[in-house]
Amino acid sequence: MHDVITIGSGTRDVFLISDQFQMIRSAKFATGIGECVSLGSKIEVEEIVHTTGGGATNAAVTFARLGFNAATVCRVGDDSAGRDVIIDLQREGIATTLVRRVEDGETGYSTLLTDANTGERSVLVYRGVSATFAVSDISWDECDARWYYVTSLGGNLSVAKRVITFAKGCDASVAWNPGSKELKRGLGSIQELLPEVDLFMVNREEAIALTGRGEIEGIFQRLLTANNVVIVTDGEKGAYAGRGGKVWFAGTTGRKAVSRTGAGDAFGSAFVASYMQKKDVPAALAVATLNADSVIRAVGAKAGILKSWPTAAQIKKIAVRKLS
Repeated sequence: MHDVITIGSGTRDVFLISDQFQMIRSAKFATGIGECVSLGSKIEVEEIVHTTGGGATNAAVTFARLGFNAATVCRVGDDSAGRDVIIDLQREGIATTLVRRVEDGETGYSTLLTDANTGERSVLVYRGVSATFAVSDISWDECDARWYYVTSLGGNLSVAKRVITFAKGCDASVAWNPGSKELKRGLGSIQELLPEVDLFMVNREEAIALTGRGEIEGIFQRLLTANNVVIVTDGEKGAYAGRGGKVWFAGTTGRKAVSRTGAGDAFGSAFVASYMQKKDVPAALAVATLNADSVIRAVGAKAGILKSWPTAAQIKKIAVRKLS
């Protein structure tokens, strides 16, 4: 039996790092800020980094490095990028027998335009075979774990429902960090699953869009159930976690980011890793914060993932306070 099986995407990631990307504020951009270059010009890139990513593989690395027996379920193509995803997982000691390799398919590919000064980035995404994740891609007879960590599924909520039902039938626990396409299905589709999910995680922008509530108290009122833990990350401001009507907040270390890619995966997976051991929400918030902080200080979603458990002194430095 595995300690945890991560389910979601596996991709090839390429980081282009330059100080020539211009940040322009405008209501024309969905986030209010555009990352821009001059049309028709040549942009100098100071650094290029080839690595692998995807929510399922990023999370699996955290679990493996923190000493858990981990396996990954994802779809990759029968191409060099797919081979690289599998090789990276095996190098970390993660079981790859559940990885679905699609004949003549193309592995998902992301090009990340990363600002050398702030670490902020825009991502050009080609989802490849990960866009059509289906229930049939999972070898259910071989899925045996204490925890299932579900990430982006290309919008296929039927897979999430099946995983949750399967896990409950095996008396296992489920953590769910849905992708944007799943969240677009709306609160009604998500909320019906929450009572069966042990841990649910979104960022603050996603939480606001999902619940229609801007304040943290309102968000937790809509998402918390009697038995689950809800995490709402808020970028460089910190993160919130709620359970049983109580909410805690942890700030960040304030260190400068080199690249913010993978911070959410690092936070969520480290929180679950800690929670699997002690079910202590404040301690899990601290461990998660340290893992995310380490990730944003390196290029690539996996490079900065902690290689061992934080010390008691490191955990103590993360200020976690109870809000309610």
